[in-house]
Parts: sequence; C-alpha cells; structure tokens
Amino acid sequence: MARSMNGAILSILMLAGILLTGGGLYAIISKGDRKRGALMIVAGLVMFANVMIAAIPLD
Repeated sequence: MARSMNGAILSILMLAGILLTGGGLYAIISKGDRKRGALMIVAGLVMFANVMIAAIPLD
C-alpha cells in the first residue's frame, strides 16, 4: 500500500511541477508578469528536486 501511494504522490508532484513551470513561462511570455512567472518556475523546479530526492533508492 505504501509503495503505491508513494508512486502516486510522486506522479502528482511531477504533474504539478510541469504545470507550474508551464504556467510560469506563460505568465512571463504572454502576460508580461515576470515576478510571478519566475516564482512559479522556481516552485516547479523545487517540486522536481523533491521528486528526485524521494526517488533515490535507499537499499
């Protein structure tokens, strides 16, 4: 049970990271809101880093 939940949580984090990064690029390019767009990109990159750390095998 815990392994399947771990996979689901990592998948949701990856999707959120993709959406945040894409939304940040959209905010910068289309809306011209550089501050909010940069913060969204940074938040997306933090989510990717969290997934990478959680996916490291312990054994």
